[in-house]
Amino acid sequence: MKRERALQVVLTLVGLIFLVGVYPLMMFLWPSGWRWQPHQPEYEQMILGVYATLGVFLLIASRRPAEHRSLIAFTAWSSLVHAGIMTVQALSNAGEHGHLLGDVPALIIVGIALIALAPPKQTSGV
Repeated sequence: MKRERALQVVLTLVGLIFLVGVYPLMMFLWPSGWRWQPHQPEYEQMILGVYATLGVFLLIASRRPAEHRSLIAFTAWSSLVHAGIMTVQALSNAGEHGHLLGDVPALIIVGIALIALAPPKQTSGV
């Protein structure tokens, strides 16, 4: 039960950050750690829209995580893949090294936390 409660808390926090936290981080609080250069408004709108939508669904999943295993797995693994791609890009461009301390570790933490806390597969009684 503690694991499920911890997962609910993580899903709620990540959902809220994706829904309302990425925009201020990207635009105001720490652009060098969360926004690629040069400034690309079309890309930023797209990525913010995707993350806000994912945030809504994570908040829904936080109520009954066992019913949303595939969404949790998608969020975890896509966060790790995203972090991996961004790591390679940031390492190859000195102007983007801030991401190695910003969104890259944040996405790795999200991925690992969700994998560690993921609800177990439910076995059928057949």
